[in-house]
Amino acid sequence: MMLSDVMEDYLKAIYQLQRGTDERIRTSEIAGELDVTSPTVTSMLDKLEERELVDREKYRGVTLTDEGETVALEIVRHHRLLEAYLTEHLDYDWSEVHAEADRLEHHISEDFEARVADALGEPTVDPHGSPIPGADLEPPERPAGKAISEFDEGAVVTVAEVADRDPEVLSYLADRGVEPGVELEILEVAPFGMVTARSSESEEPVSLPETVAHHVRVVTPAEPDPDSSQAFDSQ
Repeated sequence: MMLSDVMEDYLKAIYQLQRGTDERIRTSEIAGELDVTSPTVTSMLDKLEERELVDREKYRGVTLTDEGETVALEIVRHHRLLEAYLTEHLDYDWSEVHAEADRLEHHISEDFEARVADALGEPTVDPHGSPIPGADLEPPERPAGKAISEFDEGAVVTVAEVADRDPEVLSYLADRGVEPGVELEILEVAPFGMVTARSSESEEPVSLPETVAHHVRVVTPAEPDPDSSQAFDSQ
């Protein structure tokens, strides 16, 4: 089935919004995710429904069909493998790879995908901690952990994943050593949302404004290993 890049972007966006919820995805949510108007979304959903890639219920929203999910998973796999390759082999900073992978993800062959995966040693997560769907395109498990802003003072947590959308947020976090696998002790949670933590990598406290903290998903020692967690708004 030949699909346009835009169609694939819509399927990927619906997939991202679907994860971690059993609710249908509304037109307004898709519009916000892709920064387009609701009428534009409605027009595209008509096309995707015609191709049996989404299931729609009037006034309730959409979900991906099995075929639609398979297409979305393939694009996500391309995207995250490219992010890993760009970071590990081409010395891209992790704040740069999302936009670059967005441009390339629609245009690589399955042979190229397989060679990239092999060159990387069949990775299970991308540089931001988001799981890479396997070659079988089975959906990864639902997310483990939650945003660091939801934990109380005194909690000791491990960074599982960082949302990859905002390069400025990624640069801010990288400069402060907040990356997947790093352990953080939460020292203070201010009433206005600022989280102050101490990293296992440094004695200097790390300040995470509310606008940054909600991009950081963490797990406690009792939860599954961060490498098995699923991404939240990342691609």
